[in-house]
Amino acid sequence: MITILEAIKLSTEYLKNKEVDSPRANAEILLTEVLKFKRLDLYLSFDKPLTENELNIYREFIRKRGMRIPLQYIIGSVEFYGMNLNVNENVLIPRPETEQLVEQIINDNSQRTGLKILDIGTGSGNISIALVNNLNKCEVIGIDVSEKALAVARSNYEIYPSENKLYFKQFDIMNNDVNQLGKFDLIVSNPPYVSLNDYQNLEPELRVHEPIEALTDNLDGISFYKKIISLSNSMLNSNGKIYFEIGKDQYQIIFDIMKDCGFDEIKIIKDYAGIERIICGELK
Repeated sequence: MITILEAIKLSTEYLKNKEVDSPRANAEILLTEVLKFKRLDLYLSFDKPLTENELNIYREFIRKRGMRIPLQYIIGSVEFYGMNLNVNENVLIPRPETEQLVEQIINDNSQRTGLKILDIGTGSGNISIALVNNLNKCEVIGIDVSEKALAVARSNYEIYPSENKLYFKQFDIMNNDVNQLGKFDLIVSNPPYVSLNDYQNLEPELRVHEPIEALTDNLDGISFYKKIISLSNSMLNSNGKIYFEIGKDQYQIIFDIMKDCGFDEIKIIKDYAGIERIICGELK
C-alpha cells in the first residue's frame, strides 16, 4: 500500500515534470480534498496507507492537474472573502486581487445605507455576494452574458444568502439597452481586460481552461471599460461611483477615459504586488 507521504512525493515529482507551479502544495491540497483532511492532518498522518479507492481518486486529480486544469476546477471550489464558493469551467476563478476590490468598496461605503449596486460580469457571483452580505440595506444586481455562469452564481447565493436583495440577470452590457436595468449608486466590474495579444501568452491554466470571454475582449483589453464608462451617465445616480479592477499598466488610459467622461476624485489603488489594480471615481 502507498502511504500518504509516498503519494505526495510521487505526485509532486509528476507535477513538477508537467511544469505545474508549486507542485508540492498542489499535491497536498488535492490529497486533502480526497481524504477530507485539513492540510496539517497530512503531516500528522504521513504513514497512513491510502485505500485503493482513495488512491484512484487521487490519481485522477493529479492526472487532471498535470493537464494544467486549474486546481480550483478540480476540487470545484475556491476561497473568496471568507466564503467557499463553487466554481467550474464556466466562470473565471476569483482571485485575491478581486478580494481587494471588494474590500475597497466596503471600506468606502460602510457608513452608507440603501445603496443600489450593479455588478457587471458577475461570473461566479463572488463580488455581488460579498457586497450584499457586508453592506447595509443594499440592493445588488449581478449581470452576465453567460447563463451558465449565472447558474454558478445562483448556486453560491444559495450557500451565502442575505437579508438584503440580490438578483442575477442575463444581460449583455456591450449590446443590450441599459435602460432596462435602471439607475445605480455604485457600479463595479472586473471585466475582461487581457488584450488579444497578451492572451496568447497566458499560462495553460488560463488560456486553455478558463472561459475566454471572461479574460479577453479579443481586442486591446480596454473596450469594456470604454463602453461601461460611456454608459455611466445613463446608469449612475447623481454622485454615483464606479469601481473597476484593471490590468497591469492600464491605469493611465482608464484614468483619462474616466476624466474625459466627467468623473472626479479618481483614485488608483495598488495590489499587494505593487501593481495598479483598482480604479474608482465619482460622477458629479
